[in-house]
Amino acid sequence: MELNILLRLLIAHLLADFVFQPNSWVIDRERKKERSVKLYLHVLVATVTTYILLGSWNNWWIPLIILVTHLGIDIWKSYRPNTNFYFFLDQFFHFIVIFAAWFCFYFSWAEIINLANATVKSRQIWALMLGYIMVIWPLGIAIGKATEKWRRGLEGDAKGLASAGIWIGRCERILVLTFILTNQYTALGFLITAKSILRFNDNEDKTQKKTEYILVGTLISFASAAIVGVIISVLLKH
Repeated sequence: MELNILLRLLIAHLLADFVFQPNSWVIDRERKKERSVKLYLHVLVATVTTYILLGSWNNWWIPLIILVTHLGIDIWKSYRPNTNFYFFLDQFFHFIVIFAAWFCFYFSWAEIINLANATVKSRQIWALMLGYIMVIWPLGIAIGKATEKWRRGLEGDAKGLASAGIWIGRCERILVLTFILTNQYTALGFLITAKSILRFNDNEDKTQKKTEYILVGTLISFASAAIVGVIISVLLKH
């Protein structure tokens, strides 16, 4: 399967860049640039990993492409600041090369069209999309409006609290929905316990008003995500 090969190429890259590459190699490359022996060792590991996972023993073209482009991209990256922007840009370039190589050697329009048709016709996929969209965006807005009058009464930096609350709420609702859909109710219990411990013990001078606001917001967030999870579970079974 052509898509199977693409997945193997992506896994090979992730293994080479994040599993098989010690941090000492990265530091050595940033210091010595193209004179770093660890740089060439890393590129060799990436090439060999690609060749092994590709599983096409007579095809040396893709491993060769990975060798040349990976070396060039990593040398280019070694001359750039060590920032998040250049980290993601570096990974973007690697992924583009992988997709381009896969497209040239293994791409199949027929398989892509069949996969797209199966995805469009799959009720389960649409149900999952509905559930995750609901818990990430609409529920967050609804919970924010429901607790707005209490949030306004809190002292301190309300803007910072609101920004943190948005991302915390999204993450916890995604986890709640995922645990319910996978029947991991024990993990759901651990999540609720961990959230309670972190929220109620991270600041000793919390006021009662702020504690009650956090409790209300947490319970509403968990309960609403759980209800969506039950509904989506029913849709997936019928």
